[in-house]
Amino acid sequence: MTKSPRFPPGSPRPVEVLAFPSVQLLDVAGPLQVFATANALVGVGQPYAPRVIAAGEPMLTASAGLRLVAEPLPGDDRPVDTLVIAGGPGVLAACDDPALVAWVRARASRARRVASVCTGAFLLGATGLLDGRRAVTHWKHCAALAGRYPRIRVEPDPIFVRDGPVWSSAGVTAGIDLALALVEADLGRPLALAVARHLVMFLKRPGGQAQFSAALALQAGEERFGRLHAYIAENLSGDLSLPTLATAAGMSARSLSRHYQAATGLTPARAVERLRVEAARRALAETTQPVKRIAQVCGFGSEETMRRSFLRHVAATPQDYRARFGE
Repeated sequence: MTKSPRFPPGSPRPVEVLAFPSVQLLDVAGPLQVFATANALVGVGQPYAPRVIAAGEPMLTASAGLRLVAEPLPGDDRPVDTLVIAGGPGVLAACDDPALVAWVRARASRARRVASVCTGAFLLGATGLLDGRRAVTHWKHCAALAGRYPRIRVEPDPIFVRDGPVWSSAGVTAGIDLALALVEADLGRPLALAVARHLVMFLKRPGGQAQFSAALALQAGEERFGRLHAYIAENLSGDLSLPTLATAAGMSARSLSRHYQAATGLTPARAVERLRVEAARRALAETTQPVKRIAQVCGFGSEETMRRSFLRHVAATPQDYRARFGE
């Protein structure tokens, strides 16, 4: 990839968002809106010239059913600053298209940077551009990405990852976070913050995507155990042993264990640990409370217990997590 843009000063930076049949609509629309809002708020000039591109027919249908009109894949003579690869259910078919994979590889070599949104990392991985690099995708597909492309250093937690000129983002809405980070890198924090405020977004979302995967896993049991989850959230620093949870749920300990795991895929103890980790992550990212105090408030009892839980669920210590995501 080129190390600097090849455009006259003040001219718009061409941003290409690659789509394909059954693309995830928000993977395309989210980043596009960030760049469009930056253009609207910058005051003078247009910093970006975004466009949607696709191979084959100009009309394609997103997985949500909306039809999109894309421009043809540009030739080598057309300049590009940023190439964004969207994701979606159709990405594996795109990965199996040798001509498209070759085009992405060649186009990326002409871009200053390249980025993937959600499962767009699979198409980027097919080009070899992620080999030896850190990358992320939707939490549900991290294991599949690592299995399909073992040379990628898949990190399941971050909202987005930058490894040199190659960026990747987690699931769906994380493409907006990534685009905000690209704007911040190009135009500075004040403008990126203005864009985030306009879109009613965090400029830097607290925590990583594991907090959402934990919450989503528990949502499967919300209909039956919603009140129990509320009880856990309100008593994180208290006794949340299996007998206590069984009493709160109005069930025997054995029955709770069986039915809870069937509903959520987690044991009650593991669910409690995940919720405690999630609460601690928020506190580490959003407050300046000492780690020891956070461990107590979130029910770990000691810093060492919290550290072991973080290593299991986040693959980082609480101190490292705060250094990465804290204000």
